[in-house]
Amino acid sequence: MSKNAFILNFFKLYNILWSLSLPFLKKNKRLRLGFQQRITFFHHTKADIWIQAASAGEASLAVTLLKTLKPKTRMRVLVTSTTSQGITLLKARLTKKTISTLIDLKIEWFPFDSPHIIKEAIKIINPRIMVLLETEIWPALLYFLKKNQTKIYIINARLSQKSFNHYMKTKFLWKHLAPDYILATSRQDAGRYEQIFERTIVKTMLNIKFEFIETDTPDLNLREQIKKVLPQTLSLTILASVRRQEEKNIIKLLKNILMTFPNQIVAIFPRHMHRLNSWKKLLISQNLNFHLRSGISSPLTGPGIILWDTFGELKTAYGFACVVFVGGSLEPLGGQNFLEPAVQGAVTVTGPYYDDFAWAANDIFKKGIVIKKDNWETVARTIIKTLETPVNRSECKQLALEYLKSNQGGTRQVCDELLKVFDEFI
Repeated sequence: MSKNAFILNFFKLYNILWSLSLPFLKKNKRLRLGFQQRITFFHHTKADIWIQAASAGEASLAVTLLKTLKPKTRMRVLVTSTTSQGITLLKARLTKKTISTLIDLKIEWFPFDSPHIIKEAIKIINPRIMVLLETEIWPALLYFLKKNQTKIYIINARLSQKSFNHYMKTKFLWKHLAPDYILATSRQDAGRYEQIFERTIVKTMLNIKFEFIETDTPDLNLREQIKKVLPQTLSLTILASVRRQEEKNIIKLLKNILMTFPNQIVAIFPRHMHRLNSWKKLLISQNLNFHLRSGISSPLTGPGIILWDTFGELKTAYGFACVVFVGGSLEPLGGQNFLEPAVQGAVTVTGPYYDDFAWAANDIFKKGIVIKKDNWETVARTIIKTLETPVNRSECKQLALEYLKSNQGGTRQVCDELLKVFDEFI
């Protein structure tokens, strides 16, 4: 079978699978929002650069990138996201005040990778450059971009061992769909990509995440709103980005720290908003009284639990916390961003699983900027110790900021690469 015959037959099958899947995807609560925009293409318009930011994390990268990008001539940019959280973040942070006046920006839902949908979308958008963030590898998207002679970048690229093993098993497909350039955040990630895409130019770069953590200006209005919720005389413990698989252990941790140190506020931030009802039931079943963040209009008068049910406030809330446990880390779920609370001066604790942040982990643990513990019991003991003997917040913050500054420069590197290619088309 020739290369072209193989690809054509693959996409015939791939298209059939998407056609069969779409009716079921429409019923999915998380995909229902924006579903119509994902399956159509008429709303798209021409763009010079198309940036795909899958979820909130990648959207933050896109925000940092576009705030730094300073073209010399007018540039049309399309930014897409796969999730409602990503769309919300992009619209909130990318405004005429935050990006170059020479950038004409449009924010849309990322279309499903159905060959029919993607083909027509790319025909309309006709991007000169496609920027995929971290690990966005979609067969139909890559295929039709290559047919369109679009320059394809994967930037801030990372690839876990699990994903690498998966892609190596299907390497016979990906060798036909290789991007033009990959800028990986570590030599290990670069090596993995080189094995999958043998003809692609692969380089390393400093991780953009070191920059967007610091460069976002605090929302002073939001800070005041949160300040009005919290009693100023009590310590705040935040259990952040808690995932479904670790909820039972978090309940144990919660009961433990409240029993040992009851005079505190504990704020629970589920990683996914659709878990809020489950959290309500879980807390009620354990006879744990709680307040919903959305229902608090004046500062709490005593210790208690806040179930944080409003999106986009976690990062600002870190600025009030004495100690933060960052979830997604008690089970092998990749971990969550433990740098954000650290740069706010909070004592920051993570569990043993942090694959998605391994790029920062070793140095940050050695320097004592973040504390790693093996299970919920040792995490609880660390939280209690911190509450009993608070540390100097300013010193913690300064140590974290110095570490970040020493690892910045990735955004400028990417912008230089993109502008160089963009200028060649003018």
